[in-house]
Amino acid sequence: QVQLVESGGGLVQPGGSLRLSCAASGFTFRRQNMNWYRQAPGKERVWVAFITAGGTTNYADTVKGRFTISRDNSKNTVYLQMNSLKPEDTAEYYCNIRINGNAYWGQGTQVTVSP
Repeated sequence: QVQLVESGGGLVQPGGSLRLSCAASGFTFRRQNMNWYRQAPGKERVWVAFITAGGTTNYADTVKGRFTISRDNSKNTVYLQMNSLKPEDTAEYYCNIRINGNAYWGQGTQVTVSP
């Protein structure tokens, strides 16, 4: 079955960096587009970034220029490098894929940006 396991979250000061990882299994990773979403307390889950199977990337305006999504097909893992973090980046971060119309999510990893 499809499994997505996020890791790498934590507490960081404003201006700091974190790298999130999402380990995937249960499907042909190299053929799938991958997404990162986030959900701040009391708010809806919003899209952050995606990377296609071919490596094309796109970002939400709120993170463009600060976050970088990448993938390692040999490790079935997608990454989100987050630099210049701001308090408003505080959220639970989720890995996501869509296969045959079905959406799959990981359990999330918490990122807290605070002095």
